[in-house]
Amino acid sequence: MYKERLKMKLNEKQIAQVDAQIKRLLNTDSYYGRVYREAGITGCTCQEDFEKIPFSSKDDLRNAYPLGIQAVPDEEVVRIHSSSGTTGKPVIIPYTAKDVDDWAIMFARCYETAGITNKDRIHITPGYGLWTAGIGFQAGAEKLGAMAIPMGPGNTEKQLQMMVDLKSTVICATSSYALLLAEEIDKRGMKDQICLTKGVIGSERWSEKKREYIREKLGIELYDIYGLTEIYGPGIGVNCPDQEGMHYWDDYLYIEIIDPVTGEQVPDGEKGEIVITTLVKEGAPLLRFRTHDLSRIIPGECTCGRSYPRLDIIDGRSDDMFKVHGVNMFPSQVEEVLSQIDGVSSEYQINIAHDDEKNRDVMLITAEAEGRVNFEATAKAITALFKSRMSVTPKVTVVPVGTLPRSEKKTKRVIDHRD
Repeated sequence: MYKERLKMKLNEKQIAQVDAQIKRLLNTDSYYGRVYREAGITGCTCQEDFEKIPFSSKDDLRNAYPLGIQAVPDEEVVRIHSSSGTTGKPVIIPYTAKDVDDWAIMFARCYETAGITNKDRIHITPGYGLWTAGIGFQAGAEKLGAMAIPMGPGNTEKQLQMMVDLKSTVICATSSYALLLAEEIDKRGMKDQICLTKGVIGSERWSEKKREYIREKLGIELYDIYGLTEIYGPGIGVNCPDQEGMHYWDDYLYIEIIDPVTGEQVPDGEKGEIVITTLVKEGAPLLRFRTHDLSRIIPGECTCGRSYPRLDIIDGRSDDMFKVHGVNMFPSQVEEVLSQIDGVSSEYQINIAHDDEKNRDVMLITAEAEGRVNFEATAKAITALFKSRMSVTPKVTVVPVGTLPRSEKKTKRVIDHRD
């Protein structure tokens, strides 16, 4: 285990890159320049120095709103992107021309890793605008030299028409929108009319059941792409055809895995929270940024022969946890329970409320199931298995497949009415 832990340490080049980032920030009046000056951080010459750098977080970026984290003069900023701001002030990230090009290079590398070439026709459904998704998929396709079809989300009729008429070979989407398209193609009997061979899916974690449904209905290979607005956007990692985790680009990023409670690094192979350091980003460099995404570094070499290190698929988020009757739960645990019940689909929704009369929390799970199963018996089976696994007894409603809303972006799984 000690040897595996050594693999998580910065190499000499990365230490020099972190040192350069710190010194550059110290010479600015940016938010992090002030933070590091106040903390007495002057540089980074070794792993121990690096681990003394305080973690950065989305709260920092909100405190620095709108452009407090900008580390270059205005004339060097060519673009901004932003998070949705659904949980507070939006996060605004400035990019230099080099940042934009570096991102496109990483994204093109993702496509190449998935076996996509300049002969492919890449059908892009994620949103454009301030969100990093659509334009990232497009820039990567153009850097690769492939045909980009910049559809954006929505207008399913137009999506399917263009997919058929232009003979799209690659679909890029969130897993929620990929599911919606797969269901529509299946419903209309269009599978023999489409030319899709691969799907590049990002933005949200997705269950194995949903993965298998999309894979079967579209007849494609599926690839998980990783990224987040604060770093560059999607494209900082992807799984290879051997499907043994996501390779990430350690010439641009350093990734460590920490215990989300203690903040201590954990050994390779052990699950924890992903923390990312941008090694060469100019517009808004981030050191030791806590993503809240949960995964693990996969030790050892990949059978594909690539030398880039690997992350396992994202297992959820540390801030996705919800508590009912004093029990901590994650959506991934709910998905695991539902996957054990025959006929239940990947789609579900959880509503949590407080019963004032009984002074207790109430948890309602709405799950979709195939018409061939008895809904009442299926609800009882879910309740019993949930109680035995989670020590909580939910109220369960089973509805036909297709009843719950489909999303063009991320699907909201847990609605907490106690807030």
